[in-house]
Amino acid sequence: MSLRNLLIVLGFFMAFSSYAQSRYRLHRTHPTDTVPVIVKQYTDSLSACRERIDSLSLMRREADEDNLDGTYYRLFVPPTFYHDVVRRAFTIGADTVMGMEDQSMMDLYLRRPDLVASTQSQLEHTGGIINPEPDKMKPDADMVDVIEMAKPDPVYPDMDMPINIYVEKPNFWTVSGDYSLQLFQNFVSSNWYKGGESNYSVLGTVTLQANYNNKQRFRWDNKLEMRLGLQSSRGDTLHAVRASEDLLRYTGKVGLQASKRWYYTFQLIASTQFMHGLKSNDHTIYSAFLSPLTVNPSVGMDYNVNGLKGNLTGSVHLAPIAYNYTYVRKLAMATRYGIEEGRRTKSDFGSEITIDLKWQITKDIRWKTRMYAYTTYKRMLMEWENTLTFVVNKYISSNLFLYPRFDDSAKRDDHHGFWQMKEYISLGFNYGF
Repeated sequence: MSLRNLLIVLGFFMAFSSYAQSRYRLHRTHPTDTVPVIVKQYTDSLSACRERIDSLSLMRREADEDNLDGTYYRLFVPPTFYHDVVRRAFTIGADTVMGMEDQSMMDLYLRRPDLVASTQSQLEHTGGIINPEPDKMKPDADMVDVIEMAKPDPVYPDMDMPINIYVEKPNFWTVSGDYSLQLFQNFVSSNWYKGGESNYSVLGTVTLQANYNNKQRFRWDNKLEMRLGLQSSRGDTLHAVRASEDLLRYTGKVGLQASKRWYYTFQLIASTQFMHGLKSNDHTIYSAFLSPLTVNPSVGMDYNVNGLKGNLTGSVHLAPIAYNYTYVRKLAMATRYGIEEGRRTKSDFGSEITIDLKWQITKDIRWKTRMYAYTTYKRMLMEWENTLTFVVNKYISSNLFLYPRFDDSAKRDDHHGFWQMKEYISLGFNYGF
């Protein structure tokens, strides 16, 4: 190898070594500021909090050097409900002025009661509250000098500014409602080649709910459902109008929480109707107000359903012990509802299940279903109500209602057996809150 080629190789080798060393140094070099911004903000907030507490302590120390209490410790221990804090908050007088630590505790009681871990009564039962003595809270002389040298400038509040205290009472009630008015119209001329008759109908539904939940394992749910549909047809010469849909039903639940989703529950269902139940061109009254009236109390457990990212909600009630009571105001209707002739009431025991769900399938389509089943192990009653709602806009919607029903205590039909069926499709006004 010539001298020229040797020098070229050596120069290339030295350049490559220099480049490798620079990359290695660059790889091991860290930025000067390696502390994340969020950590700096957190430490700055702690420093500001410490300065604030030091300023308040200094104010108390300058006001009365022999009265250094330790009330600030309450802000840093597990939250506890103290009687003296509430007494000072709701008592008028010069000796009941609230400090800033009391205001902080009252704000916690009113806004986040779920964070309060214990009460003063529980602490006294455990061993009593230890109030720090002023002498023990006094720092050593050397520490006082250090504090005086390093203390921040105190921040004095404007004592002339009026202080308005607003106490907001917790509201554990949730109230909601749903209203709809559906219209039907069908016109058939007298010479229509397939026959038929014109008819007009209207259906109004109201659902009101008032639920109580104190976030302390107790719940009380109330739901009132009212549905009334009126129909008029030219073919019915006996009745100008008759009911096509008629329901008045109350459902109440009182529950005590057993786990996250399970509740020990007492449920009460009471249902009847508003008007007489009639058929076209028939004088017979098949049902009426309080004829029948059914009351179903039961004891069991409720499971709260919350799935599909919150789109499927509702409850499932399982009751191994249930009671069924049926009453008719009109004696002529007794045998129609399984009551002995000449009597107005019947009752029996059994078991029941109630499923009440709502599913928001899409933004404009929702499905509401309710299934109720009761059995005495000798007879069976099952009702399954399904409402599929198609939302046109905020106030206009279309409903598809399907209602199969099974009751083997009724007279068997030659065609349908013990099964009964109701169905309709409607378009109308809807409003909810």
